[in-house]
Amino acid sequence: MSNIFEYKLKVRDYECDAQGHVNNANYQHYFEVTRHEFLESGGLNFYQLHQQGIDAVVARVDIRYKIPLIGMDEFICTVKQIERQNVKYIFHQEIYRVSDNALCAKAKIEVVNLVNGKLSKPEVFDKAFAEFI
Repeated sequence: MSNIFEYKLKVRDYECDAQGHVNNANYQHYFEVTRHEFLESGGLNFYQLHQQGIDAVVARVDIRYKIPLIGMDEFICTVKQIERQNVKYIFHQEIYRVSDNALCAKAKIEVVNLVNGKLSKPEVFDKAFAEFI
């Protein structure tokens, strides 16, 4: 399966733990940055959406760690697939190390949408994701 979206990043030294590996919590940051960049590529600005009363909120995260990234590794974070189940969107994402294309982590991230603080299915996301769902 090809990727819907890819975003290249580089490990910063302060993201690593005492063993020299990227701390597990930083993978969630990488996945989040990539989803935000994906929205931007589709013309949706996370901050502007918030100003309109539309917020995408992570409801659940399942990350499978495969091979650790280490300091200064370059990597590609992907959005492979998006599903919609009722009021939630499910993002399937992966991280690959650039040097050897090794799969480092994969995630299934569930996102719900609030419109003016109320759980909702906002049309703006349905339109933006239409070709991918």
